[in-house]
Amino acid sequence: MASQLACFEDAPLVAADVARGVARLFFRQDLVALCEVPLGNGRRADIMALDAKGCVTIVEIKCSRADLRGDAKWRDYLDYCDRFLWAVPAGFDLAPFEEAHFLPDVAGLIVADRYDAAVLREPAHRPLAGARRKTETLRFARRAAQRLLGSLDPGLAGLD
Repeated sequence: MASQLACFEDAPLVAADVARGVARLFFRQDLVALCEVPLGNGRRADIMALDAKGCVTIVEIKCSRADLRGDAKWRDYLDYCDRFLWAVPAGFDLAPFEEAHFLPDVAGLIVADRYDAAVLREPAHRPLAGARRKTETLRFARRAAQRLLGSLDPGLAGLD
């Protein structure tokens, strides 16, 4: 079972640092976040967050230009969120995010380190259909509860 502390354990340390900074930013904005959230289409969001009104936000973390250029699946996330953002570490070349391929009119952009994050470009709000919102909200809530139970009872590991 992947706990919040075990997120990104197979990724470069900078990815975990970016995730921590994004989670801190979101917490201040009254969004609650989970890392490495499987989606209904078999993909896994680096970060998924919910706000008090049920708005679903997905963040895809990129730590290198090669990782960004090699990602052919990122558009698969758009059907599972109201808002989509890229998150990168400080010093990352931001020029590619202005290219049409990366949908700058849709996707937001965050720069983060382990202590904080800043939104450089707000994402477009593209409301989910009601049925998809209910499904994703329930999936999010159940996953959060499973992770909490796993942290209380390691014998329940593997359920996530």
